[in-house]
Amino acid sequence: MFQHLQRRLVEQAPRLLRHPLKLVPFPLQQNLMEALLGRVFREAIEEGEFAFLAGKWLKVEVSDLGLCWFISEREGKLVVARKCEHADVCFSGNSQDLVLIAGRREDPDSLFFQRRLKIEGDTELGLEVKNLMDSLDLDGLGLMKFPLMDLATFIERARETHVPTAATMG
Repeated sequence: MFQHLQRRLVEQAPRLLRHPLKLVPFPLQQNLMEALLGRVFREAIEEGEFAFLAGKWLKVEVSDLGLCWFISEREGKLVVARKCEHADVCFSGNSQDLVLIAGRREDPDSLFFQRRLKIEGDTELGLEVKNLMDSLDLDGLGLMKFPLMDLATFIERARETHVPTAATMG
């Protein structure tokens, strides 16, 4: 019974969250994202590891939630924008897969080859972003590490209880 409920919750969550998340004003999204990125990638930013993103834009799209952000590096900080003239590279996937990647429960390369993670545009830039993400130390998340890991485990267990259908894959 619990496994069925868990599976249904994971399947339905994006549909239920999509509209309320669209109501969050972009300035609030921007402030939260910039603070989160600054905290998570603090060491990498300080060491100049994001310099390759200066003057370039990374589009991050969470397809099932209808969320999209453009991220760049400016003056030693990661900045988030609602729009840009041209995204140099685009990463897109559904919320579950992106949580599994962030929680180290799925390999981005595997999801890419399964066409569940899309990387489009400048492939060299995309590879640099992916490699930097792979090198991320989850301890940089501070206390946010534990809810992320719990959510990734919850999604992983829900997915193990059934074979995904076209409707649940995104």
